[in-house]
Amino acid sequence: MSFANKTIIVTGATSGIGRATAEAFGRERAIVVLVGRDEQALAEVVKEVSAAGGRPVACAADVTAPEAATRIVRAAIEHSGAVDVVVNAAGVIATGTLDKTTDEVWDTMMAVNLTAPFRLMRAAAPHLAARKGAVVNVSSVNGLRSFPGVLAYCVSKAGVDQLTRCAAIEMAPIGVRVNAVNPGVTVTNLHRRSGMGDAQYSAFLERSKETHPLGRPGRPEEIAELILFLASDRAGWMTGETIPIDGGRHLTCAR
Repeated sequence: MSFANKTIIVTGATSGIGRATAEAFGRERAIVVLVGRDEQALAEVVKEVSAAGGRPVACAADVTAPEAATRIVRAAIEHSGAVDVVVNAAGVIATGTLDKTTDEVWDTMMAVNLTAPFRLMRAAAPHLAARKGAVVNVSSVNGLRSFPGVLAYCVSKAGVDQLTRCAAIEMAPIGVRVNAVNPGVTVTNLHRRSGMGDAQYSAFLERSKETHPLGRPGRPEEIAELILFLASDRAGWMTGETIPIDGGRHLTCAR
């Protein structure tokens, strides 16, 4: 599973699953285009990826901007002349029932979690085709199952799963594979950024020991390992899959 000298685009590269994935590709000596909004955090990841043996390229961008996808792909092409893998890991979550979900929350969930991956895949498609490359989307167990209180997030991730399947069908003739990973609760800053305080987040992780049959939340590094596998030639006959990596959470009823 070698990614040496291959060009990998990773969105959401400054934290959580995206950051762990960027570092993992760095250890494989890949050229990693790191996409994030926080330039200071990007600089930190650049150092980490470089120290791991990779060749980082920082690309400060808000993935929801209409021109972002074109700019991200251009950064990869200008640096290495190719795009081998796209990992759509940027994501946000917000709580809200049907009656409490505002238009603004709904639009934000769709813009970050669904529209941005669509645009980046579209922009990267010709370059991925030239390399017979791969796309890995970071979805969620919430895309596979319904959970109360996070309506817009669930819908956005279900959209990512269907986008993955539809894009897999359309990109198969050009030799590009498209798959998704569906993590359960993973220890990242995702929920804290949504407004959870420390005490609430600690209680949430403790509760995850009961809601996940394997008795614990996941680690970003575990998700990154699966992403690398799906991006590699070892998964060369897999496309259109949405793969739970959630400690068995998708097997349970909501509780």
